[in-house]
Amino acid sequence: MDRPRPTVAELFLTYLKIGLVGFGGVNAWARRVLVEERRWVTEQEYAEVLGLGQVLPGPNALNVAVQLGERFRGGWGALAASTGLFGGPLVVLLGLAMLHDAYGEVPLVKAVLAGTAAAAAGMILGTAAKITEKLRPAWPILAVGIAALLGGAVLRLPLPWIVLGLAPFGILAAWWTDKARP
Repeated sequence: MDRPRPTVAELFLTYLKIGLVGFGGVNAWARRVLVEERRWVTEQEYAEVLGLGQVLPGPNALNVAVQLGERFRGGWGALAASTGLFGGPLVVLLGLAMLHDAYGEVPLVKAVLAGTAAAAAGMILGTAAKITEKLRPAWPILAVGIAALLGGAVLRLPLPWIVLGLAPFGILAAWWTDKARP
């Protein structure tokens, strides 16, 4: 089945929506929009660009927007997707920064911010669980993912060490899994 190929304007407007609606949890919302609603990419393709986006410098949501924008419409697509992703939220963020400057020490505002941080963490975990459930990775690949989680969350290793240390194992696990398929 042929999947739709978005225009530059569609990339901008879709990522503008993702940036505004997914404020604080962009990757969870982006996955839903790009994979489930628009069907521009498959679950596997989204997981791959997200994985690459997470090991590249910079915000992973931006890295994904640039990769997908470029894939569909070249440099203009990358520019449109990234501008859409950050344009709307930048305006909102500037307004919130001014409000925080004026009211940031109010106890109710502090409580709202703490609750928002917890919700954002939950969204990240929910996205990871949904991707894992849909992809159903083989045990060797899942083991590399769990090792990365332990390296970052428990051992507090820097991301470059985790990536460089586990990359050979991830490549080997993917190769072995692919070879083991009938």
